[in-house]
Amino acid sequence: MWRAAVSRPAIRLAAFYAAIFLVTGVQLPFWPVWLASRGLSPEEIGYLLAAAIWVKVVTTPAIGAVADRATGHRTVMAVLAATALAAYMALIWSSSLWLLIPLNLAAFSAQSALMPLGDSITLAAARSEALDYGRVRVWGSASFVLASVASGAALTAGSGERVIMLVAGTSAVLLISCLCVPGVRTGIGARRQIGLGAVARDARFWLLIGTASALQSSHQVYYGFGTLHWRSLGFSDTAIGWLWAEGVLAEIVLFWFGRPLVARMGPVGMMALGGGAGILRWSLTGALTWLPSVVGLQLLHALTFGASQLGAMHFLSRAPTPYGAASVQSLYTALSSAIGSGVVMTLAGTLYSSYGGAAYYFMAVLSAAGLVGAVGLRAVTAENRNQ
Repeated sequence: MWRAAVSRPAIRLAAFYAAIFLVTGVQLPFWPVWLASRGLSPEEIGYLLAAAIWVKVVTTPAIGAVADRATGHRTVMAVLAATALAAYMALIWSSSLWLLIPLNLAAFSAQSALMPLGDSITLAAARSEALDYGRVRVWGSASFVLASVASGAALTAGSGERVIMLVAGTSAVLLISCLCVPGVRTGIGARRQIGLGAVARDARFWLLIGTASALQSSHQVYYGFGTLHWRSLGFSDTAIGWLWAEGVLAEIVLFWFGRPLVARMGPVGMMALGGGAGILRWSLTGALTWLPSVVGLQLLHALTFGASQLGAMHFLSRAPTPYGAASVQSLYTALSSAIGSGVVMTLAGTLYSSYGGAAYYFMAVLSAAGLVGAVGLRAVTAENRNQ
């Protein structure tokens, strides 16, 4: 009975999300700290992180196409996880900037391509087995909390050099989880290309890309320089770890109980909610310096990221074609996350270096753009229904 239970797709997919966010829970808050420990300036950190995002524009859709042509996604995911682990291990002993750049790009490209492949499997299971995407994805958020708190505590007693060891160790766990994801077989190549082409010709897909790009890229100053900003305010690394964890805890609550909210508001309504919350969150983040007020503000992460993510994923899960699922998911990830976030991350280092916490005001503008995009997406979707 126990063996049958652990073989269920939901449990195995939950383990994948937990593993990949174990890496992210260390990396997202503290990777800029490690880069700074290697002597990089805020501008250089911004450029390096932006380069990693831009590389995904090419690599992520290409990897998704390869996965759709393969007999299953598990082998592709295992190769990607092994590549990321090897690059992180090499970074431990790399002191040259010219080695750091390609290894950083290789690790981030391989690791980031895993998420759309995992999402494509989960969304397929949501259609065929009535699996609740939010309740599977929530284990990734829970893992992020554990990793961010634990890594914050570990770094309090040591230097930023410990970050790379933590990232390499958690990447090994990710590799194991990728070997255990459910096997998925895709459609025949010709039918797959027809399905992908139908999505690419859909105006709603491109409006979704624009809306999601604005909503997700509004987090780039937070992702790239949130820890450095909070350090400048005198917050301890332990407190910073808890701040990151708190935002994700709020996200967990939304993912676990969000299905009725999605049913009531619809995918586009969830994205609009994320945009409105982002205007409030980023407008205040640049101004608040008192720790208790920052603690309260972090709860809005449930909406700025969580509601936006649920909305976009449910919109994609209702796409008219089951073929080319990994290709569609990878194309969405590359265009919404890579292009939007890549542009903003390129500027984030300069903005933070020039304006400090006031750089968050620019993120509020992006949230407003996402809100406008969601309103437009609702109108186009309603028009298509009436035709």
